[in-house]
Amino acid sequence: MATVQVNGREIAYDRSGEGPPVVFLHGAGHDARAWRPQLDALSDAFSVVAWDEPGASRSGDIPESFGLADYAHALAAMVESLELGPAHIAGLSWGGTVALEFYRHHADLVRTLILVDTYAGWKGSLPPEEVRARVEGTRRMLAVPDGGFDPTLPGLFAGDPPAAYVPLLDAMAAAVRPETLRTQLSVMAVTDQRDLLPTVSVPTLLLWGEQDARSPLAVARQFQEAIPDTELLVIPGAGHVSNLERPAEFNRAVRNFCQAHP
Repeated sequence: MATVQVNGREIAYDRSGEGPPVVFLHGAGHDARAWRPQLDALSDAFSVVAWDEPGASRSGDIPESFGLADYAHALAAMVESLELGPAHIAGLSWGGTVALEFYRHHADLVRTLILVDTYAGWKGSLPPEEVRARVEGTRRMLAVPDGGFDPTLPGLFAGDPPAAYVPLLDAMAAAVRPETLRTQLSVMAVTDQRDLLPTVSVPTLLLWGEQDARSPLAVARQFQEAIPDTELLVIPGAGHVSNLERPAEFNRAVRNFCQAHP
């Protein structure tokens, strides 16, 4: 683990390998550890960096007012501090929404985008009734007393969680701060980035689990239609957290795409 200071806030990250930089952004309720299979597999050809975003795991806390642009600016400060840009920016779920906002404000630091099982915000990708249901589910989750708090979101995997990663998933869940999860999901609920998608001018890979129940393939098709230079790759047998459920296929796709856009 290493850290950088951003506006007086400590941001932790893991880094492995040498070569073109690939920066991975985790989903809500996860942290840099979610990218262990990518740190292990891709470091032979790339400088692979995975952050604990502000408020997550080993990074410093965030104020209640922290917004999507604040995450984007914090990421930019880390990328610039580590002299990574322009980098391949990969984000899963909430991390993909952060990646898009990073592109909105700091396009000069982006070599390509890899958007994984993600959203243009819930408001920008899901029907209003589904957004309302998720907001209510979040409210119920966060209302449970501390002893019963379970930050695991439903529908993350096509089947049972991969047995090899259950201890990792449990460790990440134990590190979740309710206040951070509230911020992440509240921001996601009101975010609509559909205006941004047609302006994306870097090569973009859409990497989607075939059986993703949280961000179904219909959302991927919306991205495919809106972003000019994009390709969609569907991972068979994978759900929402495709990088853990089908790591070999996931890593191969990322490797091929990044090498095609050096």
